[in-house]
Amino acid sequence: MSLAEFLDPLQRPLVTVLDTPVSWTEVLGFGSGALCVWLVARQHLANWPIGIANNLFFILLFTQAGLYADAGLQVVFIALAAYGWWTWTHGGGPGLALPVRRTTRTEWGRLFAAGAVGTLGLTLLLSRATDSTVPFWDALTTGLSLMATYGQCRKRLESWWLWIAADVVYIPLYAHKGLYLTSLLYAGFLALCLVGLREWSRDRAGVRRQPREVNVV
Repeated sequence: MSLAEFLDPLQRPLVTVLDTPVSWTEVLGFGSGALCVWLVARQHLANWPIGIANNLFFILLFTQAGLYADAGLQVVFIALAAYGWWTWTHGGGPGLALPVRRTTRTEWGRLFAAGAVGTLGLTLLLSRATDSTVPFWDALTTGLSLMATYGQCRKRLESWWLWIAADVVYIPLYAHKGLYLTSLLYAGFLALCLVGLREWSRDRAGVRRQPREVNVV
């Protein structure tokens, strides 16, 4: 069986939303993505393998939709997930979870510099080398998502604000591309980000003062 034959069932319409067919890929991406963000808000290690599965579904979905930067972004997310998984289990010391911290000024400077350069570079690349109809917005969400994911890997509180900014752009972007279920998913992500921001803020403020064991089940 070829790869195309294997993936074909995932690309078939499952339901119709607003006269637009929704594939198995988008439904599975919806479910795994929502579960992943909820687990991140709970600081649960299972968010990393669930997130990797979500990335694989989205690689296929975004390639089909012509969102090439977002498709390529998923590959980077997989690599960052491996890094974040290791950091969460080893960064807090033996048997302890990595604590929530604030982003330093130095980190902010590096993140914004990398985000600006990355967004500009991707915009030019997508404009010249692909048939993307939304090169800037595709590049901008890619840059914001990478900045947020780095912060999430290091358990930086402000990573939630970066995710919120990215989701505010993602919601209309995916609706514009006809990915209505994914647009709805990102509206859910936005709500979950607010929950995550609240939970991590409480953790940072010392509501749970005792060191927590790594949550693996």
